[in-house]
Amino acid sequence: MSTISRLLRGTALALAAFATDAGTPVETPYTAQKVVYDFYLDDPAKMGPALYWVRSLLNPLMDAPYGFAPESLHVVVVIHGTEIVTVAKKNYGRYRQVVERMRYYAGLGVKFKVCALAAGDYGYRAEDFYDFVEVVPSAFTELAHWQLQGYALITPRVPEKRFTVDEIR
Repeated sequence: MSTISRLLRGTALALAAFATDAGTPVETPYTAQKVVYDFYLDDPAKMGPALYWVRSLLNPLMDAPYGFAPESLHVVVVIHGTEIVTVAKKNYGRYRQVVERMRYYAGLGVKFKVCALAAGDYGYRAEDFYDFVEVVPSAFTELAHWQLQGYALITPRVPEKRFTVDEIR
């Protein structure tokens, strides 16, 4: 059998195997999570997509088969990029939707923390933020603090979306 014939036969067998095989759902034995998110976004409009990263952690853990109570999940979001404007009360009209999502997550126990250094760069003081926001001295010392407490660090990446899901599915 020639090399080309063997290659074609191998390709055909591989394609047949892919057609009959399927992914296997698993239930990883998750435990209660301790996570700190590093939000440093280059556009406040990316705050909505970044919050999906929080949802993508919480929802599977609170849903079956895991059923964790929200108070057993320890989640901190440290804000120190342009998204800081979304938690300034004066901007509620513009960012109402993301503010209400953050308020919902705060009700589940997620802690939102704003870097005082970044707040100062924007001319904000602690009283400019919502009651569910804590102002911490520095984003970097805060991130280090939580990691030293055993929290996993997640840094959301929110690229520019060029295609809809339907276009690339």
